[in-house]
Amino acid sequence: MDFYAEPLARLIEKFASLPGIGGKTAKRLAFHVLSLSVEQAQDFADTIVNAKTGMKFCSICQNMTDGDVCVICGDDRREKSVVCVVENPGDVIAMEQTGEYKGYYHVLHGAISPMDGVNPSDIKIAELLTRLSDDTVKEVIMATNPNIEGEATAMYISKLIKPLGVKVTRIAHGVPVGADLEYADKVTLTMALEGRREM
Repeated sequence: MDFYAEPLARLIEKFASLPGIGGKTAKRLAFHVLSLSVEQAQDFADTIVNAKTGMKFCSICQNMTDGDVCVICGDDRREKSVVCVVENPGDVIAMEQTGEYKGYYHVLHGAISPMDGVNPSDIKIAELLTRLSDDTVKEVIMATNPNIEGEATAMYISKLIKPLGVKVTRIAHGVPVGADLEYADKVTLTMALEGRREM
């Protein structure tokens, strides 16, 4: 990027570091930001900083929220006996869009991956086990991504939960292996929920 001025080159580099953003898209985004007025650019930057500083983990499910408890955990109409375990906050949105799931969630914020230096203590497993200690939850649905890391995480957690007397099920593989749950369509996720199996 020697032919770009340094501030522009750094902006392109920052956009390119985002997941799913390639070089061409990063350049388009960078040039779009440069076309904004200073006020618009500042508002955009402030919005990013405010989201980063204003969001925190829900004290119950570990999803991202701006309060102590997220909207889903604060909804008393949901099925209290079922918890769906997902890897990331985006997966909660994907599951909610099916309109089929009525229970609560638990967000791990990652998957076990020793190759990447992610160990069980690095994700929100301990918080899940704490939630299961009062006998309210009767079923835990493992909805981690259907890839090596997601499968390993599901198996690890199911071994910890089974001695607690809680039923552990796994979503069916209607979701393509190697894909991210966040990008699956509604029909595929609905089929995956309906075809879940006990682990």
